Amino acid sequence: MTMVIGVGTATLRLAGARSLKDKRRVLKSILARLHNRFNVAAAEVGYQDSHQKAEVGIACVSTSGSHASQVLAAVMGFLEAEDAIELMAYHTELL
Repeated sequence: MTMVIGVGTATLRLAGARSLKDKRRVLKSILARLHNRFNVAAAEVGYQDSHQKAEVGIACVSTSGSHASQVLAAVMGFLEAEDAIELMAYHTELL
């Protein structure tokens, strides 16, 4: 059996966040929706001390590289469409 791990990082801008508390409230909601909608693991992995910038790490496990790529593309599309944030940059890869 083949196991493929898809990983991605997304750099986000939260222009409306006025404090770390605002940022964490928005991120908590987004991370929960990513898990519920796409069945991925997601967490804030960078810029923890900045209230208007965040780096999010995303991971999924699949038996197919094409499925893992599709899931990560859908996650990035979801982040890009989200009104509360701006997707500044992202990177994905399969392991």
